[in-house]
Amino acid sequence: MATQEFHLPNESETEARGPFNLEQLSSLLDSGQITTATLFYDAATEQWATIESNAEIKAVLFPEKKKLKVKAKENLTTLNTATDSRPPITVDEMLAAAEGHTDDTKDRKDPAIAMARAAAIGMYGAMTMLFIAAAGELLPSIDFLMAFNLEQLPAHPLVLLGVLDLALALLLGLGMVNIYPFVRFRAALGFGFLGFIFFTQGQGLPLLAVLAGSAGLYLSTVSVSLLPVILAAAIGLLGMLAVTHHQLTS
Repeated sequence: MATQEFHLPNESETEARGPFNLEQLSSLLDSGQITTATLFYDAATEQWATIESNAEIKAVLFPEKKKLKVKAKENLTTLNTATDSRPPITVDEMLAAAEGHTDDTKDRKDPAIAMARAAAIGMYGAMTMLFIAAAGELLPSIDFLMAFNLEQLPAHPLVLLGVLDLALALLLGLGMVNIYPFVRFRAALGFGFLGFIFFTQGQGLPLLAVLAGSAGLYLSTVSVSLLPVILAAAIGLLGMLAVTHHQLTS
């Protein structure tokens, strides 16, 4: 068939076109000049026939396209793949792993979680310190507060500081940590004011207690690590308790 010659009818003339070989017919096919309905002169039968009627020529010029099939995935067991028989991971286990509470993740705790805990301890520690300080500053002047005579205010200078401490403690109790700059100012103010009073009176232990309380209050608002904030809160609470005890018993 490779050397077979083909003649095609000429639409505008009575004479046939050709001869063409299979390669030339393929070129005519690519240019859209022939289809399966195109006639060619069959020398064997000495008749005109369509390409569709000749299976051999049609197979060469119009080969059937094979349909692609997706092969189903086979479950193959290999020697290098271990069979996982562990139970599925639950949501609680995922949360515990994220927080570093499992054996596999206890050394990889999320730093953001640790910082959040440190911040919470610092906030509650500062709030408690301010409540204790307010008690030591307001309770000795309870009679003045009940009468509320402004003319006697100079005789009770710690009342204003106690009101400030109480207000700051209530705001921290509401979660308003944006007042930390005012809390730090209060820590410096308390140390300067009370420290000056105890220094002029020659009271060394109350002076150290004021220093510890003010330093603990200040550091509780700036520490973001768990151990430092726990130490700051502990020192601040001991200092405030000591100052309050001194004011209530002296």
